[in-house]
Amino acid sequence: MAQTEPAATGERYARQSVLPMIRAAGQQRLADSAVLIVGCGALGSVQAELTARAGVGRLIVVDRDILELHNLHRQILFTEQDVRDRLPKAEAAARHLRAINSEIAIEAVTTDVTPANVEALVQRADLVLDGTDNFETRYLLNDCCVKLGKPWVYGGVLGSDGTVMAVQPGQGPCLRCIFPEPPDASTVPTCETRGVLNTAVMWVAALEVTEGMKILVADPAAQVRLYALDIWGGTFASVTPQRNDECPCCGQRQFGFLTGKRGSSSTVFCGRNAVQVTPERPVNPDFGRLTQRLNSLGRTTMNGLVLEFETDKHRLVVFPDGRVLVLGTTNPTEARGLVAKYIGS
Repeated sequence: MAQTEPAATGERYARQSVLPMIRAAGQQRLADSAVLIVGCGALGSVQAELTARAGVGRLIVVDRDILELHNLHRQILFTEQDVRDRLPKAEAAARHLRAINSEIAIEAVTTDVTPANVEALVQRADLVLDGTDNFETRYLLNDCCVKLGKPWVYGGVLGSDGTVMAVQPGQGPCLRCIFPEPPDASTVPTCETRGVLNTAVMWVAALEVTEGMKILVADPAAQVRLYALDIWGGTFASVTPQRNDECPCCGQRQFGFLTGKRGSSSTVFCGRNAVQVTPERPVNPDFGRLTQRLNSLGRTTMNGLVLEFETDKHRLVVFPDGRVLVLGTTNPTEARGLVAKYIGS
């Protein structure tokens, strides 16, 4: 049987563009928009698929991690083959998204989002979606988006609970109006200690994308709301948050996370027995020479995108920008020591 071509653009989005809040004009605004998705794990993978299917014209998918088997219960875009191929999440996501919608532009960026590169990434987008798993990156995004006047949608999920809020600089509160400081990491449960329900992930991600679509289609009835939900308990609530004129970010325009005065170079991953060690400046490791040096010390594999090195207790994943993911520890000091020992400081 001969293969048929994908349906024309008008037919593809017909059930969406007929909606009174979208119509043809809104669908065109989506097609003309660029969305940056920061983090392509649980939340980000759902966001990426929904925005691709909705017809957003350009997606920039950024993630720093590689795929693991335990990701699959909640990261619906990926497959067991992606895990076997040891693919970076951004690259695996882009491959699937291109198969879902060949009419849009999709760019995979395998990197960590830091004060050094966040502005260059955000400047390219009309909207930023939060698919991260840590507060440090969220506060960095908040600083950057407020400074550049770019809207973004915050979202978080843990257990069966979730929160969502759209931030439109100059039109309402930012993240620090509501949560002035990141919580103490030692007091906050993680995905590893508390777990995460995959249906909660879907709900939060869908709500984030919906809030983002309201912004992109310029819905005049849209209001800034802070949503809290518990899908297992079946509860959903929202409030209208107020802007704080004394907010250090949008009120006083102090961008400590963006300037690098706040933040760290070692990040403990949520739900992972792992630490990421980021060099002060991006580097270009010589994978060939590194493989030769490490072969006598443990098992090395190279798939053309990342280098992996395994010892008895730890696994180190080296990325092209010099970042190293150290699996087998949650101690940043130990992780930095392992990187210095095997990779070099």
